[in-house]
Amino acid sequence: MIFFSIFGKFGAFFASIPFPIFAVIYCVLFGLIAAVEISFIQFTNNNSMRNLYILGLSLFLGISIPQYFIEYSSSAGHGPVKTSGGWFNDIWNSIFTSAPTVAMLVGTLLDNTLDAMLAYKIFVQYLYQT
Repeated sequence: MIFFSIFGKFGAFFASIPFPIFAVIYCVLFGLIAAVEISFIQFTNNNSMRNLYILGLSLFLGISIPQYFIEYSSSAGHGPVKTSGGWFNDIWNSIFTSAPTVAMLVGTLLDNTLDAMLAYKIFVQYLYQT
């Protein structure tokens, strides 16, 4: 749309579209993107406890950490990261208020560091404790 807005006729066409129509287009677009992303899960081994652990923890922390940062910022007036460098605070608070970014960071970190046998041992130990 940005490319077509350079040309006058296309820009006039996009300017004539009402905002509710744009809202519907964005909802459908983001729903389609989310469905395609979820369909990529079919290519993973869902019988592996390591993969399920990584997926579950990255989804959970991807939801909970940004929520913590948002609620802390609204109550305290600043984010949890508060140093004398304002630019440093803004960068880290922005990163951790984005749910997809947090989920990606946690998933990438766990995928590259978590040993498959360690995850299985933790799960078996948990089963025998309960």
